[in-house]
Amino acid sequence: MPQSLARVLVHLVFSTKNRAPLLTPNIRTQLHPYLSVVLNNDGCPSFQVGGVADHVHLLFSLSRVRTIADVVENVKTSSSKWLKTKEPQLADFHWQSGYGAFSVSRSQTDEVIKYIQRQEEHHKQRTFQQEFRRFLTLNEIDFDEKYVWD
Repeated sequence: MPQSLARVLVHLVFSTKNRAPLLTPNIRTQLHPYLSVVLNNDGCPSFQVGGVADHVHLLFSLSRVRTIADVVENVKTSSSKWLKTKEPQLADFHWQSGYGAFSVSRSQTDEVIKYIQRQEEHHKQRTFQQEFRRFLTLNEIDFDEKYVWD
């Protein structure tokens, strides 16, 4: 086969450092489109970006020539630098060191999009940490609490 083809959908989740609630509604209205542009420019078409004050969710198609780690590094570095220029209280902004990346089947794409769109509503009942633990458990990812949070 002379051509390399792939369609790998990724649901990426990461928080602000120490889950600080720094992403105000005003910042989020600018940040989410910015994150989408960063993904698109990295050859990773964005389907949905959303989140709340302390974390973001990104659903995208992974470029066949990029690793998840490379995409995460680019998204976090670029957006962190960008956020630091937006408001004085964000001058020392940092994302958490880690992230969660979960595969999504094509048949579940619409459901994940709706899930990301409903973050405000969802987080009235569940914290980021509860949500993240649930993702890890549902995806059968072993983890040690000592190393998940920063």
